[in-house]
Amino acid sequence: MLPAPRPDLYRFSPLDLTAVGLYVAVAAFFALAGELLLPLLRALAPTPAVASYSVNLLFYGCVGALALFAARGVVARDLRVLATRPWFTLVMVPLAVVAMMIITAILVAVGGTTETSANQAGLQALMRQVPAWLMVPLIVVVGPFVEEYVFRHLLIGKLSRRVNIWICCGLSVLLFAALHIVGQEALTLPALMPYLAMGGTLVFVYMWTGRNLMFAYFVHATKNLLAVIFLYTIPPELLDQLQRAQG
Repeated sequence: MLPAPRPDLYRFSPLDLTAVGLYVAVAAFFALAGELLLPLLRALAPTPAVASYSVNLLFYGCVGALALFAARGVVARDLRVLATRPWFTLVMVPLAVVAMMIITAILVAVGGTTETSANQAGLQALMRQVPAWLMVPLIVVVGPFVEEYVFRHLLIGKLSRRVNIWICCGLSVLLFAALHIVGQEALTLPALMPYLAMGGTLVFVYMWTGRNLMFAYFVHATKNLLAVIFLYTIPPELLDQLQRAQG
């Protein structure tokens, strides 16, 4: 699975800095001062759900286009590597998702409590108002690629040229988890657990496959696809009951 060494693919480029700068700036703004935009968004959009969806699609679409162009060499190389062993990809991607779910369940059992994050609650509320064919491109296609590009390719693949790789892996897991709840709620362990498990699994598969960005992306996208299917197929009333029972 290991590709031929290509040091040129792991040097930070101006496009990388532009993409990650936009990602951090917009994420920080919405975490710290997002409420300032609420009156404008409500005036421009017919419903809060449309406003939220439009902002997320615009944000991830812009960052995703920059990320894809910046990482096009790595994307092409990693897809070629995976194409040499298609059965490995078809088998190991779902197994990695199952492992992620098991690790999450273990962490929740050890912690003794569960807590639905504001991010998850907001996503569920949005899905109840936006059709699946609109959510899939955002949640399954674009979002996972942007996050794998930032948290795996940049934070581990490129930053590890200058910082100890184990520090990079730890930062990848912690920042990935924190980003999903920062600005919305306190950084509590119960809220962080699902994202710590997810981030840890994605870091492991990224490193295990020789820093294959696309394999980590396929695992991330598959997990999100399962979440979308789950949230759209289970009636909201039953989902609420399940969450209350877990709490």
